[in-house]
Amino acid sequence: MNCNKFIKAMRWMRSHKKLIIFVITMILIAILASCLNGGQAGTATMAVGMLITGLENGKHVVDGPLTTDLSREGSPDLLLNEIDQQIVKIRPMSTPIDQISRYGGSKHAGSMIVDFYSVDTKATRTTLTQDVESVDEVSSGESPTMVIHTANDDIFDPTDTILVLNTPGYTSDNNTLSEESTQDLELYVLNRDSNGVTVMAVNGPTINGVSNCIPDISSGSILVRMGRAASELDVQSPQFESLPKKSRNLCQIFKMQVEQSTLQRLSNKEVGWTMSDQEEAAVYDMRMGMEKSFLFGSARKLWDPVKKEHVYFTGGIWNQAGKDFFIESSTGLDTTRMVDLMHDAFTGNTGSKRKILIGGSKLISRFNKLDYTRVISAGQHVSKWGIDFTEIRSKFGCLYVLLSEVFDEVDMAEYGIVIDPEYIQKYTHIPFSTEQLNLKKSGVRNVDALVMTEASCLVLRYPKAHMRINFR
Repeated sequence: MNCNKFIKAMRWMRSHKKLIIFVITMILIAILASCLNGGQAGTATMAVGMLITGLENGKHVVDGPLTTDLSREGSPDLLLNEIDQQIVKIRPMSTPIDQISRYGGSKHAGSMIVDFYSVDTKATRTTLTQDVESVDEVSSGESPTMVIHTANDDIFDPTDTILVLNTPGYTSDNNTLSEESTQDLELYVLNRDSNGVTVMAVNGPTINGVSNCIPDISSGSILVRMGRAASELDVQSPQFESLPKKSRNLCQIFKMQVEQSTLQRLSNKEVGWTMSDQEEAAVYDMRMGMEKSFLFGSARKLWDPVKKEHVYFTGGIWNQAGKDFFIESSTGLDTTRMVDLMHDAFTGNTGSKRKILIGGSKLISRFNKLDYTRVISAGQHVSKWGIDFTEIRSKFGCLYVLLSEVFDEVDMAEYGIVIDPEYIQKYTHIPFSTEQLNLKKSGVRNVDALVMTEASCLVLRYPKAHMRINFR
């Protein structure tokens, strides 16, 4: 009996195979739809997560996934804002010093006190402090020697040669003092001690058959140290040692805090003024303050009697520059004086041939009023470090000129500074960072708060490659 029922059932299924397949398909579709709806419902439920406190005051997420909002609420320092990468894009023309230092990269400082070393070049010029009188009567024999006294005897060593400017030398066949050549007099250093510098003349006159005597040299003559001259059997030379000079600057902690009340955030606004807009404005104001400190700050450490702790102040690069150029109020700045400025900016140091000139509005106005020639040309625009400069070219080098309203704010509109970007270094003890303050939970006030911090300083590694432009 059961066998007959089974056979009949099999026959019925064969005859209704299409209907069975359709029913099974619909059942599977219904099951799949039910699963999808369940997943979507679960997702909707999971989207509303919450934080709970663990046994060790840690934060845990329940009833939902970890989101950025929950991350900022439970661990404010975990996610960093992108202000650090975007800071160089916030009004760079207004803060050129800070802008250039950020593009050049900074070195990490392990302390708020930064010690750095710079190597200077040995002086090459000095002046004669006493007259040198020639000897009218010289007995036959070797060329005479003489001890001379200069304003800086220490720059000379044995075997050095000295060029005496504006004191004529003599040709090899001269035998009297009156037969002068167009060459300047050259001296050869035999010795240097506490008594002075012992020298011989290289191209002096011939007297009584003795060649290379020393002629008259007037006090105040400029002496230029030239190359050393060794003899054939010389193996060694006087030693040359150069020790770096130690300098110090202090990192200053720059801070800026932005707050927005909860009601302000929730209120409808006529324009889209958000917390991000406030952050950008705060970054700009912070950079303007840092620009002034980096330029004109004084390196000091003071005790705050209210906070009961020390406060560090960074030293500005204005006082670190090693050269000065003066513009006289009576004569002003003309093309000739501009050539002198370019000369002083690019000579007397081993700096680069492209430097930056940042000045106040009155100084830049003087530049604009100049009649430029083939020797001094201007008008080309150059974009570097995210800043648009006006280029001034000369035979000495190129200056990238930019107006800085910081000089106007400190009543130095006639002043400026020439900076060699190759020798400016930023030290950072605390990199620029942002931190969200939870003032609500601490019971201070019902606001969203963000504080921005950086501890840094600027140093000029080679002071003589930088020059102050003063007005008097």
